[in-house]
Amino acid sequence: MQLIPTRNILLNVGSAEQKRAEIREYFLKTYTVYEKLFELMKDEESYYLTADPLRHPLVFYFGHTATFFINKLVLAKLIDKRINPTFESIFAIGVDEMSWDDLNQSNYRWPRISEIRAYRDAVKVKILELIDTLPLTMPISWESPFWAIMMGIEHERIHLETSSVLIRQLPLERVTPSNFWKVCPLDTPIVKNELLHVKGSTLRLEKKRDDALYGWDNEYGLHVKEVKDFKASKYLVSNAEFLAFVANKGYETQSFWSEEGWKWRTYKNATMPLFWRIDASGYKLRLMAEEIEMPWSWPVEINYLEAKAFCNWKSQVTGQSIRLPSEEEWYVLHDLHVKVEEPFWDKAPANLNLEYFASSVPVDTFAFGDFYDLIGNVWQWTETPINGFDGFMVHPLYDDFSVPTFDDRHNIIKGGSWISTGNEIIRASRYAFRRHFYQHAGFRYIESNEPVETHSVFYETDFALSKICDAHFGQKEPNYYEEMAQFCIGLRGSKAKALEIGCGIGRGTFSLARHFEMVHGIEFTARVVRLATNFKESGKLKYALKEEGELALFIEKNLSDFGIDPRVQKVEFWQADPHNMKPYFDGYDLILANDVLDTLYDPALFLEKIKERLNAGGFLVIASSYDWDEAKTPRAKWLGGFKKNGEKYNTFDALNEHLSVFFTLHVKPLTMRLEVKESERKSVIKTLHVSVWKKR
Repeated sequence: MQLIPTRNILLNVGSAEQKRAEIREYFLKTYTVYEKLFELMKDEESYYLTADPLRHPLVFYFGHTATFFINKLVLAKLIDKRINPTFESIFAIGVDEMSWDDLNQSNYRWPRISEIRAYRDAVKVKILELIDTLPLTMPISWESPFWAIMMGIEHERIHLETSSVLIRQLPLERVTPSNFWKVCPLDTPIVKNELLHVKGSTLRLEKKRDDALYGWDNEYGLHVKEVKDFKASKYLVSNAEFLAFVANKGYETQSFWSEEGWKWRTYKNATMPLFWRIDASGYKLRLMAEEIEMPWSWPVEINYLEAKAFCNWKSQVTGQSIRLPSEEEWYVLHDLHVKVEEPFWDKAPANLNLEYFASSVPVDTFAFGDFYDLIGNVWQWTETPINGFDGFMVHPLYDDFSVPTFDDRHNIIKGGSWISTGNEIIRASRYAFRRHFYQHAGFRYIESNEPVETHSVFYETDFALSKICDAHFGQKEPNYYEEMAQFCIGLRGSKAKALEIGCGIGRGTFSLARHFEMVHGIEFTARVVRLATNFKESGKLKYALKEEGELALFIEKNLSDFGIDPRVQKVEFWQADPHNMKPYFDGYDLILANDVLDTLYDPALFLEKIKERLNAGGFLVIASSYDWDEAKTPRAKWLGGFKKNGEKYNTFDALNEHLSVFFTLHVKPLTMRLEVKESERKSVIKTLHVSVWKKR
């Protein structure tokens, strides 16, 4: 099987069996190439080194992409049995530098590489079985079982690239070159860059749900923008062109840098790009698995902060208004000159898709009209922080792919690099990284006096999330979450450590922390964890609550208004699957399952596992309306709410059966009311049944 190149799969044409065969081959190629990337590791010890302090060691990424398949298939209810619950917990989360990512290596006991390889083999067998047996009807859409398979494949292709960057950051003696990853041998004469005119236009970006190609959530919706004429550099900025910035004390002159950029430069003590080296013989360039004499004709690879500083320096020395292009300006330039899109190439028209080299090439190699490298070679930083288009919707299987990056801290990169494949290389793709992160990314500069509009949204405008915000912090009292916390505090017992599962925005978590030394709040979805974490860190919560029709009330709350001080009340918010939490979540005196039981995909499994995390004499408090719904919990997994042996069998009966072996019912069950405001004049009231179980 020829592993490269591959082409994106058209999901709306062909027969079901033809598409099944295409996806099978696409999966096998993706899985195999990803494993070949890790053949660059010199030995097993290298997997456990931290290449970047803001990322996990490579061992995490070796396991992560396989566990992603299983976790999404469980969530999609396409499988009901895990392969290795421990792996599928420790390898699940921790890819971006989010506040809820656990990068503390002391919290992990990483498995041996041979164990991970065996796990990957088992996952491969399971995925191939599903590809061969799952029902497939054409076209493949968001709702199709095969969308989850495609999601896993494209996710692994992303990590092919991001893991290659981390390998590039390992000590050189920890990697070994491979013939599969061949480096370009050319360094051509240096070309002089120049600014060329680009005619503006009305740009319309609109990807519909029935598009032929797989897409991530941020690609869909509608965005229309009038783009004025501008000038753009003919070439990407080369190592030679960037050297002038370094030689002119660009890294030493604070005025060239943004406030964020200067803080980063000072913290890192940066004096040149990350992958540059210098010794007595001159400059060199670090590649994935080797170090070569500096190829001055190749594009420079830097982060956004360095690219912006270069543009500020360029503006000063030329007297021109130089900056990075916006996302829209990148599209206008792209659409003028890139005439054939993947997957309709015979051969890639750029250094892209692993079709040429496992490195950059000179910036004057691939022409597009009068310009070069409009796509490929290296990604291109833009001035645009990522946000959703009008009509943006998350996919229910991956609701934290994009939303956590809608924070004004992640800027869009466009065009792809030499190792970009799959979804990364299509026109509609939209990827963004933190401004201080490194990818195989460089930049093209433009001349324009037009400001870049970022359309930042600082209020939570998803009404589903806004309702949660308001239920927690809409009013001081009466408030269900406050009352529930006080009820739990009133239980006699140790007050060292508590866990709230279904913590929402954190009202109850903070309240418990008035009496417990440490409280962990758990949510399944990163979108909710993001809100809780941001509220804790900033002290402010802003959300738009539906008033009537299309009208909204814009509400701002402060932690201090509720007598909450995170410096005193020790809380941590985490994203986790309640059925399969990491070993870190252990040793609790109180566990509160707060309005979450009837949302679990396997509540019996949850009850079986949760006892292991509770100290002897500790309390398990379960608050639920027992409102079972097949959309959340498969009918066969309901605890109660049906007839058993011809008699009514309710959920509390089931709780007794599941818990009585290890717990005693501590107090008589009671009910509490939870009011959720849906609009200014409409509320939904839930009556929650509350039971308290003391562990023997």
